[in-house]
Parts: sequence; structure tokens; C-alpha cells
Amino acid sequence: MGSALENYVNQVRTLSASGSYRELAEELPESLSLLARNWSILDNVLETLDMQQHSLGVLYVLLAKLHSASTSNPEPVQLIQLMRDFVQRNNNEQLRYAVCAFYETCHLFTEFVVQKNLSILGIRIISRAIDQIRQLDTQLTPIHADLCLLSLKAKNFSVVLPYLDADITDISTVAAECKTQQQQQSQHADANNDAKYFLLYFYYGGMIYTAIKNYERALYFFEVCITTPAMAMSHIMLEAYKKFLMVSLIVEGKIAYIPKNTQVIGRFMKPMANHYHDLVNVYANSSSEELRIIILKYSEAFTRDNNMGLAKQATTSLYKRNIQRLTKTFLTLSLSDVASRVQLASAVEAERYILNMIKSGEIYASINQKDGMVLFKDDPEKYNSPEMFLNVQNNITHVLDQVRQINKMEEEIILNPMYVKKALGSQDDDLTSQHPKTFSGDPTD
Repeated sequence: MGSALENYVNQVRTLSASGSYRELAEELPESLSLLARNWSILDNVLETLDMQQHSLGVLYVLLAKLHSASTSNPEPVQLIQLMRDFVQRNNNEQLRYAVCAFYETCHLFTEFVVQKNLSILGIRIISRAIDQIRQLDTQLTPIHADLCLLSLKAKNFSVVLPYLDADITDISTVAAECKTQQQQQSQHADANNDAKYFLLYFYYGGMIYTAIKNYERALYFFEVCITTPAMAMSHIMLEAYKKFLMVSLIVEGKIAYIPKNTQVIGRFMKPMANHYHDLVNVYANSSSEELRIIILKYSEAFTRDNNMGLAKQATTSLYKRNIQRLTKTFLTLSLSDVASRVQLASAVEAERYILNMIKSGEIYASINQKDGMVLFKDDPEKYNSPEMFLNVQNNITHVLDQVRQINKMEEEIILNPMYVKKALGSQDDDLTSQHPKTFSGDPTD
């Protein structure tokens, strides 16, 4: 082992033994380039360090290994096992002094396993990393996006869904974590990528909810992504906007409400999503045949954007909406009449749609198999069962919890020194405008 690396090991051991974690965290970024240049003997360095006692030192060795992965071409299984051991055995107290480096390590690890088509092996590791570094179960960190990406690549959503289902009340950002660590902030490029990982979390989350057909939640995630305050359009926001339009049709049959203060959508996104707006306009005509033609016309664009599946789901939703319209007009109809009116290919296909809609509770009806007639019925729910009472009670409890959370967040904002300073500054500006200064003499002098 070279003398420079021996100095690195001695520095880590000495400062860790004395509990000088802050000092160690401030000095280690300077050794990152040294470690990366000596990637071939980093395993020797690891043999001299203990993951529990020297977590900061091991973290930077791991970061250097990932930085040099394209050059060193390490054995994937060994590097994955090293990352797994680290997140299981590290000292969480030490990690708090190098959050930026930890985030970057997780980002690079995610890129590595995705490139090696081993995303499934990274899911539990990044999940463990999130649990270690976040301070609240409802806190969003930059590495949440990594977990979502790995889950999408692996098509395995069992681990990520509890994270997505939690309503976010706090956001941990790299810039915030590094604000007292100027040296680290200059070393880690991800310090300026908070917005990127925030947008990716909601974009990937929307895609995951779309994959499991939870379209209402997917619509919410895409909405957050496209309505995030911005001075310019992000490519992530544009792709989310395209999916937002598609999912809006599936959920509401029209473009969902978008706040008027989102100027980026009108100025940049709409002109770049003309194909999707054409589809929305055709959908409004309730003609399944016209919708099929427009999808066929723009099939290349939809396929390129990986949205052809959503386009087909939009077609299915239009068939269902047209069937639902029939329930408001007719009491009985033959299956062949249903197929004709909603432009389905045959009575058999109409029967399949109706049975699926009955099963999912989208309509209430019965089919007489003898004469092929459909009897449409009213909603049988009388809202007087114990189950319905419990459901209403749970919803009320949920709303009250949300109100308490909003009041708590409002109080925190009001007491925030930055908010108070800005609010007082605005009041001063208002007073100045209400009481303009008076000048004696000629105002033109």
C-alpha cells in the first residue's frame, strides 16, 4: 500500500478513535481523487478499516470504487455485496456528517446495477439506505428516486410502494445537508441536482402507479411533477406532462385541472405535446373509431415516448365511458346493440367489457344469457351498513389528520426566520408605497 493511502488509513483511524467525525468528514473529500487513482488496491485499504468504527473512511473508499467502475470494471456481485454490507453495518451517527457523499454513493450504485441489468439486487440495499438516512417516515430524500428507478427496471414494486404511499411532509435536500460543509459541496456535483431528483421521484412514482393501474394516484404524482415551480422546462416535466394527459383521460375523461400559475406548461409543454392534445380533442368526441385512427396516426410518436400502452388504456376507458352513458339512457339493451353503439367489434366483446365493469363496480347490471339482453340497474348501496359507517369514519379521521399536519406545517413556516424576514420586508415595501417621500422644491432638479 502506498504511503499516501497509508496516511489516509491513519487519518481515518486517528480521527475516528477520537470521535472527531466532523473534522474527518471535512478532510476526506480531498482524498477522493487519490482513492480513485488507486482503485486497484482499494480492497487492501478496506481490509484495514472496520465498517462500524470507520464508516466515513469506508464510505469514501466505496465512493471511489463506484467513481472508477467504468475504468476498473469490478466484479458486480462483489461490489453489490460490499454496498449491502456497508448499509447494514455502518455507523449511522458518522453518516450524518457526510450525507452528501452518501447520497452520491447511492446514485452511482444505482447507475452501476442498472447498467449491469442487476436492478433487482439493488432494491433492498437502497431501501435500507433510505431508512438509515431519513429522519422521518414522511421525509423525501434524493435517493427515493433511485429506489423508484430500480423498481421500475426490475418490475418489482412490493418494496417501493410503502414509500410511495406515504404522503411527503418534509424534503431532505443535498444543498440543505451541505450548507455547513462548503468543502463537500464543492466536491460533489449532485449538490445542484435537488430539483432533478425531486422531479424524478414523482415521475417514476407516477409510472409505478400507472403500471399497477392505480391511475388516481399516478395522476397526482404526474401533477406534482409538472406543477413544480420552475423558470424553464425540464425534460422530465415534459415527459410527465405527456403521461399526465393520457392518465387524465383514463381517470376523468378530460384534461385534469391544472393550477393557472404554472406558466411553464402553457409556454413550453403544450407546443411540444401537440400529438397528445390532438388525442385529447378526439377523445372528447366520444368516438372510439376516431380515437383508434388518431392513435394509429401517431403510433410512432407514442411508441417512441413509451406511451403506446397508455394510449391503448385510454381507448379502453373510452369504451367503458360510452357503456356508462348507456346506463343513464336505457334500462335494457341487447349485447349487439351495446356493441354497435359503443363501436365494439362484436357482441362477445361487449359482453366481456360489461362483465369486467360489473366485477369492478363501474356499472350495475346483469346479463340474460338466453336472449343476450343486458339489464342496467341502480347503485344498490344504501349507505346504512356498518361497513359504510366504518369507511366514512376512517375517511373523517384521515381528513382530520391532514388538517393537523397542515396546521403544524403552517406554524413551522410562520416561525421560520427566513419567512419572517421576507414578510417584514414586504410590509416595509407596502408602507413605502402608501407613504411616498415628499420633496421640497422642484422635483425635476
